[in-house]
Order: sequence, then C-alpha cells, then structure tokens
Amino acid sequence: MKQERVDNLEIEILSDNWYTLKKVNFDFRKNDGNWERQSREAYDRGNGAAILLYNLEKKTVILTRQFRMPTFLNGNSSGIMIEVCAGLLDQDSAEDCIRRETQEETGYEISNVEKVFEAYMSPGSVTEIVHFFIAEYHEDMKISEGGGVAEEQEDIEVLELKFYDALKMIKTGKIKDGKTIMLLQHLQLKLLQADS
Repeated sequence: MKQERVDNLEIEILSDNWYTLKKVNFDFRKNDGNWERQSREAYDRGNGAAILLYNLEKKTVILTRQFRMPTFLNGNSSGIMIEVCAGLLDQDSAEDCIRRETQEETGYEISNVEKVFEAYMSPGSVTEIVHFFIAEYHEDMKISEGGGVAEEQEDIEVLELKFYDALKMIKTGKIKDGKTIMLLQHLQLKLLQADS
C-alpha cells in the first residue's frame, strides 16, 4: 500500500544499548494537503502482552509488585509499582508469551486465556503494541512461587487481592499502571454485563 501522508523517510539509530532509539526525519502531508518536514524520535522495545488473572469464586485477582526505575525518575519516591503480569513477546506469539510470563512471574500455569484487545500504550514515542488478556485462575494451577527470572534481574512480589480492593486502589493512586487499570476496568465491565 502506498503511503499517502509520509514520504522521504530517513531513519538514524541514536541508541541500540538496551532497546532501539531512532530519530526519524520525514515529509508529512497535513490535513490541508501541504507537505511539512518533521522530525521525531521513536523507541522500539518490541511488542508485549499483559494478563489479569481472576478468580470468580474468591472474587480475587493476581497482581505483581516490583521496582520500576522510570517511575522513580518521575516522582514515584519508592519506584514500586503494582501491575498485572506482563512481558515482551520476544520471538513468541502473544499467547505463548503471556503463558510463559504468567508462570515466571506469578507461579500459575494457565492454559485458557482470553484475548480482549490490543493497544499502543504511548503512540507519540514508543512503537510497542500490547496484547491484553484475561484468564481465570485456581489454586491447583499454582506450580511455583513465581517472582520472575533472576537472570533478567526480576524481583517480583506476587499479590492476591480482592477484586474490589484493587479497583479502589486505582482511585487512591496505589495503582497507577495503565495496562493494569485497563484490565481491571475491563473485568469490571465484563462482570457488570454478566450480571445484567
């Protein structure tokens, strides 16, 4: 498909240390039809997947708690974030990735996952698409303590919280992670629709 709005694309790698930071110069055709030379930076860390585990009988969810340096640099004095389980796809499919990450981070071995949507999380600067899943969990699915992979410098605490307590933590600011908020609210809507 021919690009109607982007032409004369020039890409320069600024950093390829952890992931890839690119400077992109290009001509952009604006809504009025005129072309304008523009420059942007885009951070490419690959695509990811996130999952909310929930138990209808106990009315609980599984979340994680871990240190996140970027939040520490931007006002989170502890750097600790409460989040859903998530990870980068690497070379896996989104479903294979989220099954692997769930086992590594939470210790639960799940088989049935439901993909609910996918989203660009910060489209102004990051190329990543996140694939969002939900899955029911039960105690017999717990095969390890979780906590992440030591070689990847992961130090993850597994939390089992009452679902409505987790929703309250959004309002109080204890949960500030976008993917976590999206999945908790998705589950809330799903449960409300099931009740009606």
